[in-house]
Amino acid sequence: MQIDCPFCGARDIREFTYLGHETYIHRPADEAWSDAWNDYLHNRENPAGMTRDLWFHGSGCGAWLVVTRNTVTHEITGVELAREASRHAG
Repeated sequence: MQIDCPFCGARDIREFTYLGHETYIHRPADEAWSDAWNDYLHNRENPAGMTRDLWFHGSGCGAWLVVTRNTVTHEITGVELAREASRHAG
């Protein structure tokens, strides 16, 4: 499987480290313990099908990416910089 890094082009997946679902970039605003923090830290869905995940290009440019992929077929349908994805969501 290859990820098409916006800076480096198509690279083998072994150059990347998987972090988890993209919700990790959407931290709760409040700093006190809350149900929102509990959900953020402990509750994740594990869907079969399309998902958006965070990947780090550690053996390349060092960029954080949001990769849209199908968990059943492993097809990657989109890659964007995490900082851009964060701006679109906010």
